[in-house]
Amino acid sequence: MTDAWVYILRCRDGSLYTGWTSNIERRIATHSAGKASRYTAARLPVELMIAMPMVDRSAALREEARIKRLSRREKLALLERADDQVPLPATAG
Repeated sequence: MTDAWVYILRCRDGSLYTGWTSNIERRIATHSAGKASRYTAARLPVELMIAMPMVDRSAALREEARIKRLSRREKLALLERADDQVPLPATAG
């Protein structure tokens, strides 16, 4: 089992939200319920664009910080490159 995940969501307004979690299914469900962050709660519904498995919490925090420093254009390019490489985990709901 993966210890941590870094994920990117696309919000209703087209904006991208990056975060990390140790339980991807629970975190996406919490976002979808409007209870994970004020940012995504105001922009529901959200769509999981990518979930990247990380070896541990430290790696997830570093990758989340790296992605957050990227421009929107760079984030979209990351999503395009990863489209066929990283399968999304099955999520409830």
